[in-house]
Amino acid sequence: MRDRQAYEQKFSRIVEQTPFGRLAAEERAFLRRQAGHYRFSQQELRRISEIGVDLAMWDAPSLMVVWPVAPPADLPPKERRAWVVGALHRYVERLRATPRQYGTPVAIQGSGSYRVRALDRQRGHLGLGPCPVASEQTRCCNLLTLDAVENCGFDCSYCSVRSFYHDDQIHFDSRFADRLSALQLDPERTYHIGTGQASDSLMWGNRFGVLDALMDFARRHPNVILELKTKSKNIAYLLKHPVPRNLICTWSLNPQCVIEHEEQRTARLDERLDAARRLADRGIIVGFHFHPMIHYADWKADYSTLLSRVEQGFDPAEVALVSFGTLTFTKPVIRRIRTSGSKTRILQMPLTPSDGKLSYPEAVKLALFSHAYRSLASWHGRVFFYLCMENHRLWRPVFGFEYPSNQAFEAAMKASYFNKIRGVRTRPHVCRDAGGFES
Repeated sequence: MRDRQAYEQKFSRIVEQTPFGRLAAEERAFLRRQAGHYRFSQQELRRISEIGVDLAMWDAPSLMVVWPVAPPADLPPKERRAWVVGALHRYVERLRATPRQYGTPVAIQGSGSYRVRALDRQRGHLGLGPCPVASEQTRCCNLLTLDAVENCGFDCSYCSVRSFYHDDQIHFDSRFADRLSALQLDPERTYHIGTGQASDSLMWGNRFGVLDALMDFARRHPNVILELKTKSKNIAYLLKHPVPRNLICTWSLNPQCVIEHEEQRTARLDERLDAARRLADRGIIVGFHFHPMIHYADWKADYSTLLSRVEQGFDPAEVALVSFGTLTFTKPVIRRIRTSGSKTRILQMPLTPSDGKLSYPEAVKLALFSHAYRSLASWHGRVFFYLCMENHRLWRPVFGFEYPSNQAFEAAMKASYFNKIRGVRTRPHVCRDAGGFES
């Protein structure tokens, strides 16, 4: 009796360092009873709680339903605990290995409201630096990222940005225009700068004069390739104002079922493609990031349809780039997903060690990327294709070639983009259907 009371006191203390509190009340009571019986350690309780949270996110049978039958009675206590945890682990791994099905979209979680503030950064300088997700273990284009806005109002289940910020505030720098104007660049160097890492580049429009400042910056520095990356349809500013030739607008694309389940609050696929088409008609160069590509039961058919729409809807002379990449997670991002309270199946995948992070097995990546590249065969040699944040050993099986270094990759990318910038012309007006594509 005394041992049981001692463990109950210990239990209340050790579960504070686990996701136990994220479980439903009924599941917490159930796990507390099981813990009293088996005397689970903190590490074991953490793993069981993680499994319970994952099952709830995936709308799978609950922890109580899948709890294994009692282990053999003759096992020592430590082995009995390991038997239970191992059985739960194997069950979840079978679910991870089964391609998910996307059915009816889940309801959007939360209110979707964000506090937007213009703040004076105390650090006193621009948020300009190397890509925050770059890794020495992957082939990187050496993109420079500019934090025009911090934090994102979209709610993509896999987002790494939301793990950097821990509130609902969207931060604008009240001195952004002045600081950007004062930035000194080497006129003999070519720069590739993107604004879509710390927040979406277009969803906030010209709030606090951000786009005014960026357009002026691009005009004053013709040696800069300025990339605005988005999942938004908000192109009103770019339709109403002159846009410098060295600005590229790129869209992250996924099949609509993925958007509905994993990219909540973002623009629909039709809206993204229509926005890209309208800008291309103005002579603005566009690009497409198939990133993250997601492996699920109907992935091949759905991505085939999407890739066909892109190929038929745009002339390669209008398109600077097509990138491919897939889900990669750090442990902090996985923790954020588990604490979000969202219904998402984004973690229902084989979490395989991959260049310091967790991702799909290489065979899955090769299947995704190779299919996408083959589907755009008519664009080969006319549009710059690349893999984003993937190991260099994947390049040759996908593209038939690889760059020997990040510097060679960066140089080829910049040269290709500038050739496209100098050569693109506005297409003549053509009749289009309601979706923005030629009829």
